[in-house]
Amino acid sequence: MQIDVHIVKAFLDGGSGGNPAGVVTDANMLTSEQKLAVAQRVGLSETAFVSTSERATIKLEFFTPARQIAHCGHATIATFSLLRELGSVDDGRLSKETVDGVRNVLVDGKMVFMEQRAPRYTRVAATSKLAGRVAASLRLSQPQIAVGIDPFVVSTSNPFLLISMPDEQSVAQLRPDFDRVEQVSNELDLIGYYLFSTTTKVPGRHAGARMFAPRFGIVEEAATGTAAGPLACLLYDHMGIKERTLLIEQGQLMESPSPSIIEVRLEVGDTGISRIMVGGTAKIESSVKVEM
Repeated sequence: MQIDVHIVKAFLDGGSGGNPAGVVTDANMLTSEQKLAVAQRVGLSETAFVSTSERATIKLEFFTPARQIAHCGHATIATFSLLRELGSVDDGRLSKETVDGVRNVLVDGKMVFMEQRAPRYTRVAATSKLAGRVAASLRLSQPQIAVGIDPFVVSTSNPFLLISMPDEQSVAQLRPDFDRVEQVSNELDLIGYYLFSTTTKVPGRHAGARMFAPRFGIVEEAATGTAAGPLACLLYDHMGIKERTLLIEQGQLMESPSPSIIEVRLEVGDTGISRIMVGGTAKIESSVKVEM
């Protein structure tokens, strides 16, 4: 059996860069074991699998080379951009069924936005033993991981540990101990770490970040929509950046740079942030056939 996999780059920055995802547009007959095998052979950080849904526009499942994951931002943007290009969906309000419910998706021309829920925060005290283990996993001292704000575990769909760094150079120089990052990620049930500074390559953007998720077989990736949403919330709620549209850079500081830009729109009510829409653009790169 041959499985057709489209390779689509999402969260492009100026039409280039971005983060590649695999997309299988007809996965109705595939088992979970087969989907994982396809993801392993494709070898990207995530591969998305589309099947029919009675509850939403499509059912969408995501697999890393190591395991299934509940949500994936760049693979969602990649999938709906591809389906629009193929004529399978139109512009407007759509939806995806995932393993933990239905989420809204907005297709607006070349932009695709996905819904995330209100943020949940858990502070990691900078002087705690846990903070010491986090610092050790990054080969840093404890004071270096609490620049202006303690680390936070933040989730709007997937939980990430968000760590503020003093500047872009500090983020670029990170050389994590991935075994220890994985240990902490298992302990806290994280997808991974999202390290950032408010120094950016392009003026007017709000933060630049790197993401490490060895627990899910991802050493580093160029754009992470499910982490950029939580970061935008942290910037708004805890770091005094009171703008409702925020731009997060990622991918510039990787060993092999692939610049990405993620736009986050915050909906804020009387009780705080109520919903997040995370989006960007994508383009089809190629297609491959996977033998099963």
